[in-house]
Amino acid sequence: MLRTEVLAGLVVALALIPEAISFSIIAGVDPRVGLFASFTMAVSIAFLGGRPAMISAATGAIALVVAPVVTDHGLDYLIATVILGGAIQVALGLAGFGRLMRFVPRSVMVGFVNALAILIFMAQVPYLVDVPWIVYPMVAVGIAIIVGLPRVTTVVPAPLVAIVALTGFTVLGALTVPDVGDEGRLPDSLPSLVVPDVPLTLETLRIIAPYALAMAVVGLLESLMTAKLVDDITDTPSSKTRESWGQGVANLVTGFTGGMGGCAMIGQTMINVRVSGARSRVSTFLAGVFLLVLVVGFGDVVATIPMAALVAVMVMVSVGTFDWHSVRPATLRRMPRSETLVMLSTVVVTVTTHNLAIGVGVGVLVAMTLFARRVAHVAGTERSLVTDPDGEPVAVYRVTGELFFASSADLVTQFDYVGDPERVRIDLADAHVWDASTVASLDAITTKYARRGHDVRIVGLSGPSAERHDRLTGRLGAH
Repeated sequence: MLRTEVLAGLVVALALIPEAISFSIIAGVDPRVGLFASFTMAVSIAFLGGRPAMISAATGAIALVVAPVVTDHGLDYLIATVILGGAIQVALGLAGFGRLMRFVPRSVMVGFVNALAILIFMAQVPYLVDVPWIVYPMVAVGIAIIVGLPRVTTVVPAPLVAIVALTGFTVLGALTVPDVGDEGRLPDSLPSLVVPDVPLTLETLRIIAPYALAMAVVGLLESLMTAKLVDDITDTPSSKTRESWGQGVANLVTGFTGGMGGCAMIGQTMINVRVSGARSRVSTFLAGVFLLVLVVGFGDVVATIPMAALVAVMVMVSVGTFDWHSVRPATLRRMPRSETLVMLSTVVVTVTTHNLAIGVGVGVLVAMTLFARRVAHVAGTERSLVTDPDGEPVAVYRVTGELFFASSADLVTQFDYVGDPERVRIDLADAHVWDASTVASLDAITTKYARRGHDVRIVGLSGPSAERHDRLTGRLGAH
């Protein structure tokens, strides 16, 4: 329904304001830089992105990546970094970066979601420390409204009611509590075209390229993981390729309007999709439009919104985001230990570094390592002695399983080089050769037999295995 999309966009816009200001502070820039980035990212991605209803704006992950550029070289170099990062994202998207999501295991996704929930909650803690006592009951009332109102009516999003009610209470009661205005000065003009004042030299490229590449990869990882999460929540597919290059174009637009860059925001996306029930691009577009209208046209009103109201919203977002089923004792007992270890590794690294890309990368690496270790023992070798038509004994080794660098590492030790008869056959009909490491191991085996004068032959290879073996055998150096 259009009403749902409109109200969802308004709630998201209100939640974006303090976040964008906070991320601007992290990046070391004026609040308007983060606010303009959130506006341009949301509006652009509404048309360009591959995942409807997902919210993209200025994020903490991007702020952390680009902060050193501002500190060491200034705002113009930041804008140049954002523009280059957007161009890299477009190139990665067109090259098929989005298809890499198929290699992210479910346990990493669960760890990603749980870590995000923890980070969202942790981000609210500073607003609950050293504040007037009235803030705590206000947060409690806000949470009660968000939890209880949907049981009575869903005509208006509960978070919006909580924000309006607590703002009205603060204004009517003339309460002195932390509000949005305390986070920084809101802009009073529209964004305009900005061309960074940096020299077009290789030295400039050397300075900004590492940060631009890091920004591109971090942004794409966070966006694609969030898109996959929304796919699961809505039971609808999305184009990861389009999302990838769409994020890049959106960052190009953001850079040329003086923004700090951004990517998908898990917290605001959950508000939009799970809490408010939005499902289309309309909510994403309106979130950006409402954001600009609110901060430019109604800045004085927005500044009076108590942070307690937004904290209540984000606390419930974190509770709803966390996968509670994944930590139930029954689930942990049933789940393989390796899967639990991957999930915990992703959570711990993400929460420790506050960087989703690093957490996901470590989670995937741990999953790959454990998988390689598990399948390394799948390959087997069975020896038998037969007699050929001439009555001569022949040692036949039947190798089974998938042979790659892990499983073929100890293959060389499975043969009786001293005790075998003169003729040896290695039967690979039930095995598959995947890499050069396996070919090198087979070459080492045949070389060991040849040194003792044995007649050894590899038989049974077919298809890709035979092609790979024929192309590499004898060409991998000395053993």
